[in-house]
Amino acid sequence: MQRVRQRQHPRHPAAAGRRHPHARSTAGRGLILQRLGPTNGGPSTEGDHPRPASPYAVTKLAEEQLCLAHASRADCSTSVIALRYFTVYGPRQRPDMFTYRALHAALTGQPLRLYGDGHQRRDFTYIDDVVTATISAASAPIDTGIVNVGGGSNASLLDVINIAKSLAGREIHVHTDGTRNGDVLTTRADPRRARAVLGWQPTVDLTAGMREQMHAMTGPAHQSAA
Repeated sequence: MQRVRQRQHPRHPAAAGRRHPHARSTAGRGLILQRLGPTNGGPSTEGDHPRPASPYAVTKLAEEQLCLAHASRADCSTSVIALRYFTVYGPRQRPDMFTYRALHAALTGQPLRLYGDGHQRRDFTYIDDVVTATISAASAPIDTGIVNVGGGSNASLLDVINIAKSLAGREIHVHTDGTRNGDVLTTRADPRRARAVLGWQPTVDLTAGMREQMHAMTGPAHQSAA
């Protein structure tokens, strides 16, 4: 995710000391683009050399680098902070995403398709924590650059299945399939820069977050939308 805001510039003297307070800015003042964090198996720092494993990941890295390169121009009046979101989940998640599919299978009794052996690990980040980090980025120092936003819940897909079963009180029938191309074994964020620069750290663990997601999936608003 790249957040773009106006920078002090000689051609814009009225902008001196002025900073846009929100991440979801209007045209001419801000831009938000999602970015996925790469990893080599251990914690991923912002300074790691990215090695995208899929065409999708390549496009995300290209977005990030394009925005940062544009902001580095001497004649550019905007600055960029790139937030690398790690496996965001929670209410209103897309139904093709894994935590949604696991909860849906537990609630309905329908089978769950699992790609690979389930030992793939992800740094799951609850949506409320992501929103808080994004708002904090609006007032971060102008030269912040790249910041990881990871939930600290580095759990396997099998962990997600077990949590879904526990929350719903029902077994899940798992249908296994081959690993998908470009699916990395582990994603895990190094959170130190987010704490130092944004004053942010996650507050919602995976079980609590999935509980809230399940409540949203079984509530009247979700049922009426379905």
